[in-house]
Amino acid sequence: MSIRHPIIAITGSSGAGTTSVKRTFDQIFRREGVKAAYIEGDAFHRFDRVEMRARMAEAGKAGNHHFSHFGAASNLFEELEKTFADYAADGGGRTRTYVHDAREAEEHGSPPGTFTPWREFEPGTDLLFYEGLHGAVVADGVDIAKHVDLKIGVVPVINLEWIQKLHRDRDARGYSTEAVTDTILRRMPDYVGYICPQFAHTDINFQRVPTVDTSNPFIARWIPTPDESMVVIRFKSPRGIDFPYLLSMIAGSWMSRANSIVIPGGKLDIAMQLILTPMILKLVERRRRAA
Repeated sequence: MSIRHPIIAITGSSGAGTTSVKRTFDQIFRREGVKAAYIEGDAFHRFDRVEMRARMAEAGKAGNHHFSHFGAASNLFEELEKTFADYAADGGGRTRTYVHDAREAEEHGSPPGTFTPWREFEPGTDLLFYEGLHGAVVADGVDIAKHVDLKIGVVPVINLEWIQKLHRDRDARGYSTEAVTDTILRRMPDYVGYICPQFAHTDINFQRVPTVDTSNPFIARWIPTPDESMVVIRFKSPRGIDFPYLLSMIAGSWMSRANSIVIPGGKLDIAMQLILTPMILKLVERRRRAA
């Protein structure tokens, strides 16, 4: 953690909805004049698409059918922790971009499934913002979570997470339902070992819970809409959280525990604005006073 160079991390599984949450942060940054350095979690995968497929095939031949992007072997955890530590120390560091599709290939001038060259962060940023799979990992001698000043978990209930992943990977990436299902099954041990434990370290978790039947996510024709959902917001520490204010500002909200508030799914954006804006401004103001 760092007063002069704070770090915010959104962490969640593939299909959890971290990209949507990132858009809310972007709105806050623009409105409040916050200059952020950005890291996409995929930038710290160890292998590009072709090599990852080769490694998976090798692992499968050796009897390991669970080699996945969720685990340590296929990610640069040490490099990610060093980047966080470097930024916390002096605002420096580097990242790159993993190119997912043809649109991004045109934007970055690199083929789909590859990485762009490493690049240094722009100087003079107010904070570092990470969005990806591993923003709060503590495992295998690596403690990424300790460097992060504000850790946000995005954790829909598992069937909803799978529905979102299935629809995204089929519609945006052209995968079959069978291929996506195989990926979910292959990743399960690393999901349990590396993804879930992070949410014990996060400061706030946003968990969307559908209020419609999602019993069989593999045949769901639609993703439940925000109005067909509730969101449980859990604070690791309720100290300093003005729950009466939040309850008065978010229609239909209520408290389920002393550290948890439940809101209608359609109110998630306003809830995030109300909760996160003062936290971001506090980090930036501390930085500016220290500077």
